[in-house]
Order: sequence, then C-alpha cells, then structure tokens
Amino acid sequence: MVDMAMFLGALLIVYVVPGPDMILLLETGVLRGRGQALAVAVGLAIARAAHVTLAALGLAALFKTHPWAFDAARTVGGCYLVWLGVRLLRAGPVSYDAVGQAAPRQAGWSGALLSGVLTNVLNPKALLFCSVLLPQFVSPAHGPIGQQFAVLGVILVGLGLAFDVMCALAGGAVGRWMSASPRAQKIQSRIFGVALIGFGLRLTIAQRPA
Repeated sequence: MVDMAMFLGALLIVYVVPGPDMILLLETGVLRGRGQALAVAVGLAIARAAHVTLAALGLAALFKTHPWAFDAARTVGGCYLVWLGVRLLRAGPVSYDAVGQAAPRQAGWSGALLSGVLTNVLNPKALLFCSVLLPQFVSPAHGPIGQQFAVLGVILVGLGLAFDVMCALAGGAVGRWMSASPRAQKIQSRIFGVALIGFGLRLTIAQRPA
C-alpha cells in the first residue's frame, strides 16, 4: 500500500476538524451521559463502514451521474441535522444519578445508536470523502484491490471509533461536572443546537460534486 503515514495524517486532519459527528458526540455526552455517547460512537462507526463498502463498490459515482441523488441525500441529511438541533433547543436540563450517569431521555441506547448512524450515513459528503480518499492509496501493484480497500477501511473506521470514544468520554466527564447547574446545561444545549442547525443548513446548500 502507498504511504500509510500520509493516509493516517489525512484521516487525523478530517477527524479533528469539528463537524456534525463531533457535535453530536459532545452533545450526547454532556447532556445524556457517557453511555449514550458511546452508543452514538458505535453508530458512527457502522455508518463509516457502510460508506467504505459503498465506495469500494463504486456507488459514490451515482452522485456524479445522477445529481438528483446527491440533492436528495443532502436535503434529507440536512433536515435531519436541523431537526436534531431544534430538539436540543427545546430540551430541558438532565438529571444525573449517584454514579454520575444521565437519566434516560428519548429512546436510550438504541435511539443514540440510530442517531449516530443517521447523522453520518445521511451525509453524502462522507461517502464522497471515502470515494475520493481511499483510491488514492490503492494500487494494483500492491496486491488485490479488494483486500487493500478492506485494510484501509478497517483503519478508517477503527481510527474514527477511537477518536469518537475519546469525544464521548470527554463529553460525559463534562456532563457530570455540569450536572449541578441546569443553567449551564441549557446554555450548552443552545450552543450544540445552533451548531447542528448550522451544519444542517450548510449541508442542504452544499454544491453538487463536479
């Protein structure tokens, strides 16, 4: 395979730049607890694995040959992020139990996992990213193409999951620290809500792939 250090560097840059995935992780950790934030991280990993699979199958080309598919995906994804943001703006403070775990809100673990899957899988830019990045590090001279895609995909998903787990734990720690201040929780909800709405609107007006 070609230049693993460059591949890892590209992934690190993408993962550390704030985006809807990171905002969702931090929001869930701060406002709903570490457990649900970890469920979101698992959901994001599932979605990334799906994107890698679709990229390997060449289905990302659908967005170039059928622009309406990109428009539909970004509109649905953007509306979902806006809905998450509005829900946060309307949410109340969270109570914590004796061990610092947030009391269940919404659909618990299953709902958190689903929100992680949908937030990433409904973002067509995530699929385009995989379809553009992975082929740059695949070469017929280095063995079977499918095997190379599989190895790079495992690295992409694994590194993303590790980063997401750190964000989830950090958000959970901040949430326990803020548990005594409903006012602080409300401010955090508004910040995260506005951020998600902003990302949703930006995705909705995203340019079609060239």
